[in-house]
Parts: sequence; C-alpha cells; structure tokens
Amino acid sequence: MFVTKCYKLTVSTSSASDPLVSHRQHFGRTMFVLCNYPSLLTNGILRLEQMEDTPLEDFSAEERREHHVFEQLLESYPGLLEQLRDSSEEEILHVRELIGKGAAGARGDDTKTLKSAVLDWIAPIGEVIHPPLHRNVKVDRGFNHEHTGFLLFPVGLDWNNSETKEKLRSGKLWVCGDQWPIFVYANYMYDPEDLWFGFLKSQLLVYVGTHVITSPSSVKREPKAMWSGNARLHGMTSITIASIAYIATQVRFALSSSSVFSRTNTTTDSEMFYHSLLDLLEDPEESKEVDELMTWWNCQIFPTSSAAKRPISANSALMKIRQRHLVLKQVSSPDMISS
Repeated sequence: MFVTKCYKLTVSTSSASDPLVSHRQHFGRTMFVLCNYPSLLTNGILRLEQMEDTPLEDFSAEERREHHVFEQLLESYPGLLEQLRDSSEEEILHVRELIGKGAAGARGDDTKTLKSAVLDWIAPIGEVIHPPLHRNVKVDRGFNHEHTGFLLFPVGLDWNNSETKEKLRSGKLWVCGDQWPIFVYANYMYDPEDLWFGFLKSQLLVYVGTHVITSPSSVKREPKAMWSGNARLHGMTSITIASIAYIATQVRFALSSSSVFSRTNTTTDSEMFYHSLLDLLEDPEESKEVDELMTWWNCQIFPTSSAAKRPISANSALMKIRQRHLVLKQVSSPDMISS
C-alpha cells in the first residue's frame, strides 16, 4: 500500500518555499505526472457537482482515472477542497499554479540529472560505450547510436535489420508510445510466449528508480542505506504503479535524442508510453502479475519495508507446515459442518 504524509494547506506568497510545490513534486513522481493540473482541479470540482446526480461509473474511463487522481490529491492535502471552494478566483489560480509548478519541477529535475547519470548505468560492466556519448548533448542518442538504439528498439522487432535502422534514423519509421522497448525487460531479453517474464524488471529501471524515489546517492549502495531522500521526506514506504510507469518514461526519454520533455511531444510520444503502462498495470485482469511485480520492486527499493514481503519458498519447512495445516483444516471441515 502506498503511504504518504498529509500536508496542511497553506498558501505562501513565495512559490519557492510553499509546501504545495515540494509535495506536488513527490505527487507527480508517485501518483500521476503527465497531467494538466489546473484542468485536473477544475474538472474535479465540476465532476463532484455532477456526481450528485450521476454515479462515477457512468463517466468515461479517462474521466474516472482523472477523478481518481483528483481524489488522491485531495486526500494528501486536507482542506484543499474547502480552500478551493472558498477562495477568490485569484487565490485559486495561485494554488493551481503552485501544484502544476511542483509536478513540472520534479519532472524537470529528474530529466536534468538523469541525462548524464543514465550513461553510467547502460555501459556493459568493465566496458565503455563506443563511440562515446556526450553527457550534456543528446543529439547522438536514440536510434542514432548503436547502444541506445538497441535499448529503445521495440520488442518483437530485429535491431540487426539494417533497413529498419536506417528508416528509424531518417524518421521514415516512427515508434509509437505503446511499442515497449527492450530495456523494460530484465537482461534486455523477453519471452514471446510469456511477455510478463522479466517485464519492468531491468537493472537499469532499478537504478533510475533508486535515483528518483530515494536519492541519487543511494544508487548501487547497500539496501539498508537506500530508504532516504525523497521517500523518507514524504513518508513513502512502498512503490506505486504510477512510480514504475514514471521511472520507465524517464528512462525512455533519457535514452532518446530529444532535448525537451513534453507530454504532448508526438516524436517521443511519452504520454502514450506512460498511459499504456498505466493501462496494463491498473487492469484488474492482470492483478496477480502486478502484485508480484510490486513485491519485486519493493524488495529492490524498500527492502526493509513490510511491503517487500517475499512469498514463502516452495520447498521450505514453513511452506510444508502451512500446507499440512491447510490439509487438516479441509479434512476436518465436513465433520464440523455435520456436527
């Protein structure tokens, strides 16, 4: 379960020090990032009025998701709804500006720091990337470079096909956001017969997740030193679905040749990529696989948290005791009913 601190709403005249900015940075990383926050607040308030006559289930899937994010925002900031309803138009505009600034600031900070850091994590162990990639300029990344091109290449296609490479580099072939790249899979390998195997479990994702959720200094450190920085500041003790989607989106952008992160950029198609992951991870039909994935991620980022509880080993003594108790309970149940 995601745990976050609640913040008392105050509106400061200094946007730099206002808690709305700091907390929205965390909210953007862990709950929803590619969002127009002024519209989220306006639509959310209007929808609350509409829901007096119309149940939420009658709204579209996109509206239900937006309202879910709106409710999470209200929950994390007690008094926000009353403040918005009772404030002047000028004050409401200021609150919306602060919330949007916080989320955009988090994304911008992460984009900036990951541009250089990601190069240290994609180089093979004991080797260097050749030809070398610039740390401050991205023009040589994406499909323009053999290494980043391989990591971004959609699963199911052949990166060794020279004709496909040329079309990607020339722009004649465009990769949609819902065509997931190989870097989302553990060891950059996927099984076409079991697409959940290793999905969203690459070491690169873990490095970036640690960098973003805990702190940059936690990457490649001992597990006991990892719960720090952003997570501790905001009381976060477990990973969220939105966090995983955000991490993957940041990796995808860091590897690309695009210099500007924009949710409406049709070249990188980041919004489609982000939403396609959320659509899968929030699908009730995939709950078993998602639960296993969340436990795996909590073991990587929050290894000492109760959310990182691993399943009991199949051949352990504990498992055998549990199975024995289950069998005895099943055998005794008919007798208990007949008596």
